[in-house]
Amino acid sequence: MSVNINRSVSDQFYRYKMPRLIAKVEGKGNGIKTVIVNMVDVAKALNRPPTYPTKFFGCELGAQTQFDTKNDRYIVNGSHEANKLQDMLDGFIRKFVLCHECDNPETDLHVNPKKQTIGTSCKACGYRGMLDTRHKLCTFILKNPPESTDSGSASAKKEKEKKNRKKDKENGSGSGEAGNHDNIDAPEAVDGDDDDEDWAEETTEEAQRRRMEEISDHAKVLTLSEDLEKPLEERVNIFYSYVKQKKESGTIDGADKDILAEAERLDVKAMGPLILSELLFNENIRDQIKKYKRHFLRFCHNNKKAQKYLLGGFECVVKLHQVQLLPRVAIILKDLYDADLLEEDVIFAWAEKVSKKYVSKELAKEIHAKAAPFVKWLKEAEEESEGSEEEEEEDDENVEVVYSSSARELKVETVKPDTPEKEEDDIDIDAI
Repeated sequence: MSVNINRSVSDQFYRYKMPRLIAKVEGKGNGIKTVIVNMVDVAKALNRPPTYPTKFFGCELGAQTQFDTKNDRYIVNGSHEANKLQDMLDGFIRKFVLCHECDNPETDLHVNPKKQTIGTSCKACGYRGMLDTRHKLCTFILKNPPESTDSGSASAKKEKEKKNRKKDKENGSGSGEAGNHDNIDAPEAVDGDDDDEDWAEETTEEAQRRRMEEISDHAKVLTLSEDLEKPLEERVNIFYSYVKQKKESGTIDGADKDILAEAERLDVKAMGPLILSELLFNENIRDQIKKYKRHFLRFCHNNKKAQKYLLGGFECVVKLHQVQLLPRVAIILKDLYDADLLEEDVIFAWAEKVSKKYVSKELAKEIHAKAAPFVKWLKEAEEESEGSEEEEEEDDENVEVVYSSSARELKVETVKPDTPEKEEDDIDIDAI
């Protein structure tokens, strides 16, 4: 997940991005420490060595830091949350990355250990200035300056070229420089085939439409990543608006897959049945369960958490249409059960505890009282099924397969269990 380097900029199309910090706490007691897993990637996006932000965290938190550059492990002693470190990183970016003139992060540091100064230059606006060296991190930067950048190597090349020109003049080649220009070979002609190549951008309607689709696809990807960073309540509202729009446009009947995909994108799949209940159910809920069974199954199949939210949504619908639905609670629950939207375990767990999460305590008690006959029937049916299974197992034990060499087919005979013979009555000695 990427975030804007300058997080005070809320533009989702802001070009300067960096990965969100990932922190992992290791160890216990006095040896507890926080490993910043992706510090190398973050530092690369900021164009700073990974040791700088790690050391900055240590200075701000008053904690020791450790660097293992071979294994890319950057550690701050103690237990620290990723969000806290992310906020602290914003302070580092403001002080040591952003340009003081244009607020862009395209800056380079220029360290002069002799003069004990740290300069900064911006490639975006050309600003050049000096950093305030009172921060503790500046001492570390002066002792560990960043590696030479491309601009440094370019200046070294220029100096080398100057020295070479000096040597040429000393050797007397300077006087012949003018004549040498005449002897320079002309560059080879470019192949004629390349002249015919059209470098202009296609301007047909089809090409323009294709480019707009590509732009909209990129915009969608950026929007997706931005939506996931929003709080749960905002994501639920986005999903609610999406389903509502489908319903109002009349396309909701065949949009079950799209609705599920949107819920998964926003990471609100478990809460989907609650939203669907609010938008798709009314006093005609029994008919609507059959109509939208496929929509709910995509969320509730083998998902007990989603089934609990469905029961919550059912309670909300009963609250809105109390006169029509309260007397029919048991039969509606049976419809949901027969449609495979609710499992027995979920219904039993719901029936055991009256909750005021979705409706008032008084109404919740009434709903549970009306549902009691259905719950009782469900428990009895479960007990009967278990009893019949045990009887079938006993019958299987009393069946014996008899093989006869003369018979063409196997015979199955029921064997009566051995019963102990009744002991004969006491023998009368006189009768002998």
